[in-house]
Amino acid sequence: MFYSFLIIHLILWTLIPTLTNNNLPLDTIEALAWGSNLDWGFNKHPPASAFFPEVIYQVFGSQDWFYYLLSQLFVVTAFIIVFKFAEELFKNKTLSLISVLLLEGIYFYNFTTPEFNVNVCQLPFWSLCVYYSWKIFDKKVINFKHCFLLGVFAAVGFLSKYLFVYLLISIVLLFFYIIFVKKYQKFDFKYLISFEVFIVLLIPHLIWLTNNDYITITYGLARTGLETSSLLDHITYPLIFLGKQIGILIPFFLMSFFLIKKIKLKVTLKDKKLLFLIFINLIPIGLMFLTSMLTGSKIRTMWMTPFYLFFGVFIIYIFQAQINLKMLNGFISIFLILFIFSPFAYAYISITETDKRTDYLGKEIAIKTEYLWKQNYTLPINVVLGDEWHAGNLSYHLNSRPVWEGVITKDKLNSLSKYICIDNICVGNR
Repeated sequence: MFYSFLIIHLILWTLIPTLTNNNLPLDTIEALAWGSNLDWGFNKHPPASAFFPEVIYQVFGSQDWFYYLLSQLFVVTAFIIVFKFAEELFKNKTLSLISVLLLEGIYFYNFTTPEFNVNVCQLPFWSLCVYYSWKIFDKKVINFKHCFLLGVFAAVGFLSKYLFVYLLISIVLLFFYIIFVKKYQKFDFKYLISFEVFIVLLIPHLIWLTNNDYITITYGLARTGLETSSLLDHITYPLIFLGKQIGILIPFFLMSFFLIKKIKLKVTLKDKKLLFLIFINLIPIGLMFLTSMLTGSKIRTMWMTPFYLFFGVFIIYIFQAQINLKMLNGFISIFLILFIFSPFAYAYISITETDKRTDYLGKEIAIKTEYLWKQNYTLPINVVLGDEWHAGNLSYHLNSRPVWEGVITKDKLNSLSKYICIDNICVGNR
């Protein structure tokens, strides 16, 4: 059942946007623009979210459906890791399956997934970090391999988006708590392997960051509205943040309602499994709320995409004694309604609304641009200048796959032997 669910999810969410969208979404085009000129960082984000689409482009070229497939492969991989983690926690395949199916009640894992971006890029690495943290947490003898892999996946996750650090801080706090406060485990220098691997893999990006005046951090802070925040924002934005999280989780809790006979909580922090689940589920969200409250910054909803990956496991673990598997038919009914409704809603919006980014005539504009270029020059277009969206579309759709080199400046134009400018885009040859 689990693998059938994964296959259907993969096919459905690859097929629907492929059939209903005329153009790739904004963030995917941005990632491809950056990927055409791969570096250890970009003006908005670190490099990982550009690296994976570029690999796909080098193999399959400008076929849109491969990028929808890439996004779903990241989602499905995260689901598999969550399932494996749940199996080790529950020793019960049914509860493990339900833990994953519950995630279909959170629109981060269905409706928003066709757009491959930094949020989707984090998903498998977030789940892998939790999984290998659990491996280290659950064993009395620390395994070198687990520590090494945790460091690798933590680095790739952080190189996907800096907000990944909220999970990493939560993991560090967990191990600090169990080693130095509760003394459930003794300190082992193998713990530092993860940190060392993490830092080593980040060095190229840190060098790039220093050489580029910390541009990605500046961009991230600007997105929070931190510079213009007022005293009232320290109250308003955290409350808005909480309200949005509750709204997002309503379908999730509706699905849970059909499983639980009665709400009866009996929790204790002496339960090591529960302690682990609290640290990897609630602490990252709490830290995000605290950030908003202390800085008065606005937390954008999509930033929370990976934060709820293990929420199904958390809820099932807390209420496992109250779960009535005889009520499973009701749960499956709600699951199927949401599972079918979500792609239907996506398709309906995609078809009926005609002014979205995914309606942009990127391929047609690329054909016209190439025709105009060939009327003047015989050399191929190998450079494109402009914003990530318009210039990025040309970089993606033109057969010569020109390198995107950022916004138009006199210096960049002077460096080209031939060029043509149309509106706010310039194409040329170096």
